[in-house]
Amino acid sequence: MKEIDKNRTFQKRKQRREYFEASLMKMGMELEAARSVVDEKLLFVKVHMPWDMLCTYAEVLHIKMPIQPNDLCTTSSPFNFLSCITKHFYPSEDLIAKETEYFTAPFEKDRLEYFYVKDRDLFFTPSMRSRMAYYILSRAPYEVRGNIKKFGVTKLLDGGVYKAAYPLHDVSDECPNERYLLYNEWAHPKSFYKMQPLDLIRKYYGEKIGIYFAWLGFYTAMLALAAIVGLGCFIYGYTTQETSTWSKEVCDPLIGGNIVMCPQCDKECTYWRLNSTCESSKKLCIFDNYGTLVFAVFMAIWVTVFLEFWKRYQAELEYEWDTVEFLEQEEQPRPEYEAKCNHERINPVTRIVLILASVVAIIVYRLAVFFSFSTRLQSDLKELEPFKEYVTAQMATSVTASVISFVVIMVLNILYERVAIWITDFELPRTKTDYENSLTLKMFLFQFVNYYSSCFYIAFAKGKVVGYPGQPVYLLGKYRNEECDPGGCLIELTTQLTVIMGGKAIWNNIQEVLWMKNLIFRYCTRVGSEKVIPRWEQDYQLQPIGKLGLFYEYLEMVIQFGFVTLFVASFPLAPVLALVNNLFEIRVDAWKIITQFRRMVPEKAQDIGAWQPILQGVAILAVASNAMIIAFTSDMIPRLVYYWSFSVYPYGDHSSHTMQGYINNTLSVFDIQDFSNKKIFHAVSLSYFRYRDFRYPPGHHRQYEYSIYYWHVIAAKMAFIIVVEHIVYLTKFVLSYVIPDVPYTVREQIKREKYLSQVILHETNLKLSGIIPKAQIA
Repeated sequence: MKEIDKNRTFQKRKQRREYFEASLMKMGMELEAARSVVDEKLLFVKVHMPWDMLCTYAEVLHIKMPIQPNDLCTTSSPFNFLSCITKHFYPSEDLIAKETEYFTAPFEKDRLEYFYVKDRDLFFTPSMRSRMAYYILSRAPYEVRGNIKKFGVTKLLDGGVYKAAYPLHDVSDECPNERYLLYNEWAHPKSFYKMQPLDLIRKYYGEKIGIYFAWLGFYTAMLALAAIVGLGCFIYGYTTQETSTWSKEVCDPLIGGNIVMCPQCDKECTYWRLNSTCESSKKLCIFDNYGTLVFAVFMAIWVTVFLEFWKRYQAELEYEWDTVEFLEQEEQPRPEYEAKCNHERINPVTRIVLILASVVAIIVYRLAVFFSFSTRLQSDLKELEPFKEYVTAQMATSVTASVISFVVIMVLNILYERVAIWITDFELPRTKTDYENSLTLKMFLFQFVNYYSSCFYIAFAKGKVVGYPGQPVYLLGKYRNEECDPGGCLIELTTQLTVIMGGKAIWNNIQEVLWMKNLIFRYCTRVGSEKVIPRWEQDYQLQPIGKLGLFYEYLEMVIQFGFVTLFVASFPLAPVLALVNNLFEIRVDAWKIITQFRRMVPEKAQDIGAWQPILQGVAILAVASNAMIIAFTSDMIPRLVYYWSFSVYPYGDHSSHTMQGYINNTLSVFDIQDFSNKKIFHAVSLSYFRYRDFRYPPGHHRQYEYSIYYWHVIAAKMAFIIVVEHIVYLTKFVLSYVIPDVPYTVREQIKREKYLSQVILHETNLKLSGIIPKAQIA
């Protein structure tokens, strides 16, 4: 029975294949079959498009072609005098000549003589040819039953009729071809310092691939400025850590050494002296200083400038690459949609509820996992190391918790990806574009929760509601709420960000190295066979690009963008790490796409799609996030309040402001006798401990309640957030208004091009009819 079913499937596939290939030949395609030299059971069908067919479908797809060279004067750059230096950072013009600028118009076959045709073989670029071929392949019928017509190579691939369909790469051994040039001037490690040949990338792979690498290159270039400022901020903090007043007071044996701090848990913890946190206090000063405040404001403005200038650059590319008036061709429904649309109809409200419920559930689950293992790890370390210095155990806990958190993130990535795909499949989007946009939003939301939830927890939740030593806060009446490390939550947040960003970069590089197996496999195949393997079979041995294309590359960079902007107030080195990673990322992605992947079907694209509003949303959130980190996670505001309000000497001279006594002022007093469990402290000779908070001392009529200083600090924090957000958002608004999305020169070129298109391609009808002579048409 199984043999009969197998034969029926084979015959059905054969019939569909024969009908499909016959349809292609009726439409004007030329087909050529070639047997595999490695596997005799494998047959390749090569598809060719003759010139006449290319012209026909160029008109059908409204492809813009050159009509005359650009005759508008271009403004010379004021930095032209540096060309003798900058030319070394561009691809060699001897190999990749600069593209000539043309005015273009939608191609019309009947007016071919008015288009700028030098060489028919070079008139249509390789990406145009591949796009036209795929357009035909996606519309050729393979089965007709009555009034129902089934068509499209995508459905044949899903049904197993064909194993693969892909455009061919250029033969890599022929040095003049475009693939060879891209490899040598773009993907090769020796060219890591050179600018990307975007026009050639677009010409070979299409606009959708070109716009990704244009965005990645622009983002990396903008990171250079942020990295310089962030590195300067880090150097400033590093050089001043020994001279800061509060770190010196902590390390002073007469000040910090005489301050005994309360235990931070109920049973295993013991008291500790403040000067035991000397090293962590110095490390904190590296990241928690006035330079960090300036850098956080700078990054809030930087992200606005980045997005605004990217819009301008994107507008230039839209004009140069002829996507200004690009209209998406009507997309065919996905095979999954056609298979189910007659049986299912998803309510839009149901979709929204399902997405929101999934996101909320993942947030709760993610925070529960992080809180559970960090609390248990802290307790276990104290039990295993009871005689070690308390702060050392705290630091070990912080680092270990960050490492385990990263491992959990990597594991949950797999789960969240499957959940996002499952929900998107359940929604049943009609077209590929709808599917990608829907998946993009959900995948980013899930990854946002996965990567950032632990950082948000440390920054805004941990140590914020802990009560005081005599009356700690318990969760579920059992688990004592976590307190920050003795050095503060900011150093924990910095540790968490360092481990996650560094670990993610290392993991991604390990995955990139795994692509070497593809290279080794092809080398072994070539060595083991004396036959010459043709180009199409070599390409078949390459990896398929996948249905989602560069989706995961975009996702990786956008997640990195979140780390660079959302938490930069606690980690000024984030732009530096991102810059170094991206310099490798561009070349590794280029190497993969040229040598390891089959050539992708070129696609048109005006912009980066659904990622653009996501970047804008992250940029808006980053302003509030960094303002709140400075206000609630760092000690910046308490220091400023103390400096300007509580540290003036009696004579009131402005120069009398000082930070001396700040540490003592930020520590409250707790009477040992007020502990509920006094047995633990029976051997302590002191009568009181200190703890980080602003509360009235024992004996006061409002003992252990928040002091007036606490409310001053809270008011200052809220005022800081409001003022900074308004200043930054106002600056963002002004910059958005001042920097136009479309440059003036591009607007003028678009107008000139429209005029020429109207004159040359429409008023020629008057010439053809003899109404006006040819000389009058300018």
